[in-house]
Amino acid sequence: MAAGSTGRADEATTPTRRPLGRTVRAYIQLTKPRVMELLLVTTVPVMILAEAGMPSLWLVLATVIGGAMSAGSAATFNMYLDRDIDAHMHRTENRPLVTGEITPRGALIFAWTLAVASTVWLLLTTNWVAAAFSVVAIFFYVVIYTMLLKRRTEQNIVWGGIAGCFPVLIGWTAVTGSLAWEPVILFVLVFLWTPPHYWPLSMKYKGDYVEADVPMLGATRNSSQVGLQVILYAWATVACSLLLIPVGEMGLVYTVSALVFGGWFIAESHVLYSRAVRGEVARPMRVFHASITYLTLLFVAIAVDPLLPF
Repeated sequence: MAAGSTGRADEATTPTRRPLGRTVRAYIQLTKPRVMELLLVTTVPVMILAEAGMPSLWLVLATVIGGAMSAGSAATFNMYLDRDIDAHMHRTENRPLVTGEITPRGALIFAWTLAVASTVWLLLTTNWVAAAFSVVAIFFYVVIYTMLLKRRTEQNIVWGGIAGCFPVLIGWTAVTGSLAWEPVILFVLVFLWTPPHYWPLSMKYKGDYVEADVPMLGATRNSSQVGLQVILYAWATVACSLLLIPVGEMGLVYTVSALVFGGWFIAESHVLYSRAVRGEVARPMRVFHASITYLTLLFVAIAVDPLLPF
């Protein structure tokens, strides 16, 4: 794998001894912990749904560890390949590969180590199906999104975001060893959720994406056009969440949560569009944070629902 020159990141520098804790924190930063947390939030509830109760705590822990290493590997590959872009964006200019805290070679070794370790770990502690989905997720994020789509099309996050859908398949198959309609619905749900989650962020950092020449929709279209797309995807996401009620025989907790939290998510997307159409400050980060809260609460409901008798 190769990427363009990063300027600061690739300059020859005199090696200096850094405190171990500082180096460890830099490597952890390469794994994008906040993104990893969100991915794992979608894994454990699906395991509970697949078991129709609490799975083995060891299996949950093993799956979470494997999923974390897999997500961390994909994120590190992404930072390695995008270090030239990151150097031009205010939001990412302090990432370890840009500042020189971690060398490109060190990051690449770390990424491959996590990829191999996560695959072997999941193979030994869960099953080959979950391990295979983990490999596909890494491939999709690194090759399909980062290498092929991100710099070429404003639809990059739509299809590239598929990588973030795989944790629900990994969680389900870790328990059952096979697929069913429930994880497929949740896979599609996360797929539909990703654009209205990420496009508001690209609106906020439009200048960064223009500077880095990355055709993110929030940087290539005006606010009202992006707002309309956010609305459409938000509605589609909530509609998909309702499909789980009959298919998964979900109870009152999930049903109410899907309707209430989904309605709130849709309302926030409409506010974004209305403000954009009126020429006001769109405040896209409200939708960005609302999308995270919505997905988290929805999956909490997925976890709680099978544990209750109604």
